[in-house]
This record gives sequence, C-alpha cells and structure tokens, in this order.
Amino acid sequence: MRLIDTHLHLIYPDRLSYPWLANAPAINKPWSVEAYWAEAKPLGIEGALHMEVDVAEADIEGETGFVLGLPGIVGAIAACRPEHPDFPQQLERLLALGEGRIKGLRRILHEVPDEISQPALFSDNLKRLAEHGLTFDLCLRADQLHLGLDLARRVPEVTFVLDHCGNPPISGAGLDPWRAELKSLAALPNLRAKISGIVNHCDAGWNAETLRPYVEHVIACFGWDRIVWGSDHPVVTLTGSLTSWVEAIRQIVGAESPENQAKLFHANAERIYRLA
Repeated sequence: MRLIDTHLHLIYPDRLSYPWLANAPAINKPWSVEAYWAEAKPLGIEGALHMEVDVAEADIEGETGFVLGLPGIVGAIAACRPEHPDFPQQLERLLALGEGRIKGLRRILHEVPDEISQPALFSDNLKRLAEHGLTFDLCLRADQLHLGLDLARRVPEVTFVLDHCGNPPISGAGLDPWRAELKSLAALPNLRAKISGIVNHCDAGWNAETLRPYVEHVIACFGWDRIVWGSDHPVVTLTGSLTSWVEAIRQIVGAESPENQAKLFHANAERIYRLA
C-alpha cells in the first residue's frame, strides 16, 4: 500500500532561521530531503507534502519557495500570519511562488497566546482561502481544541485539518477529556483529521498497542473519508523513527479493507489537498 506523507518537515539551518529549535536540541540539526527519502522510499512513501517548520517570519516565503524545488515534494503547506492586516498581500505572494503547488496554510497556534486566533481579523483573513481551494491546518495542544472548534465554526467555507490527532496527552492524562473534545470537533463537516505526530507524546518503548485506542477513536469520529496520514518527521524521532511509526500504523489498520487503508494512506490526501 503506497503512502503519501502529508506532514514532512525539512530543516536547512544554513538557509533558513528556526528560532524554536534552540529549545529542541535533539532535532536541532539539518534534516535534508535526501536523508528523508533514503528511509521513506523503502517504506512505500511515494510523495510528501512539506509542512512549514515555523521559520522566522522573514523566512516564510523563502522556505516555501525553496522546498517546492526539492525532489519528491508534491506540494507545500505554507506558514502564514492571518492575525496581520497585510495577510491578503502575503497570501498573494505565497500563491505566486507555487503555481498551484501551495495546497494549504498553517499558523502554529500552540506556541502563541490563545488570543491570536480569536479576533474577527483572523477568521476574516482565513475566509480568503476558500476561493483558492486552500486548506488550513490546525496545530493545537489538547487543552486548546476549543479554539479550533470556534475557528472552524466561524469559517465554515474553509476545510480545516486537525494536526496530530489533536495532540492527545498519551503519557499524561490519556484519553480523557481529549476523547470527548475530539468527537465535538468531528461533528463539524469542514474538519478533517491528520493521523500523525502522536508518538512524541508517548514514553520511550511505545508500540502499536500504545497508539491503537487514539488512532481508532479518531477514525471512529471522523470516518474513513476524512482522515489523512502524516509522518511528522523529524519530530517523530524524539521517541521513535519514521520506520517504527509506519510499521505501527500499518499494524493498527492492518485488518481493515484495502479500500479503507488506501483512503488513509493516499486517496484522501490526493483529494483533500488536490494532488491527483
């Protein structure tokens, strides 16, 4: 079963600035596309969407333009600043870089005050994505999921993709209250869920059974037509590896029909991010 990775981070410190990496020493080094494909291709990954890596604001357009020229990158989800009045101009500049290969935008919300996404300016700016067919990825802590719910309600014309299953605290509080909040999010028809980025919430020594109740709850809430898969590489290496994550997710859904597995691993990504 071939895979499309909807959440690949590439890090090139010689070209771009990543201020947050100073607080993440384990991955504060180059992560090249060549090194990624050396591990990814034998696992059946055939294409990858680059997910913005929270570069310094001045490097947003530089990052987007650069990654679109790298091998195997089928599109980019670019960083943006919808809280700024000049967002419409930023959006036009980003779209000009991609010639149809900008598939969505993301503003990381778990590293900024909750108030950033609440003003009308933020949601009004996001409404502009609809006319271009762009998605908006939601990156929130588990205790912030209400912010995503509010934002998706205010901008029903845009498709939102919840990153990392809503970041359940697997090694902490566990399933609750994350489980009920995820169900509330899934009730909104313009929300999708990305099964990614959960192994870094696990203690060392996790396995497929550690992750199974979280993955299965996401699938039960969103259904097989509203989920995509992503690696979250290289963040996945904090407690595992790209290989161990791919092996685990294949094991978790291995009893499902080939049609459902195809939806998770590539077909939904092709449709939601307009790759086909």
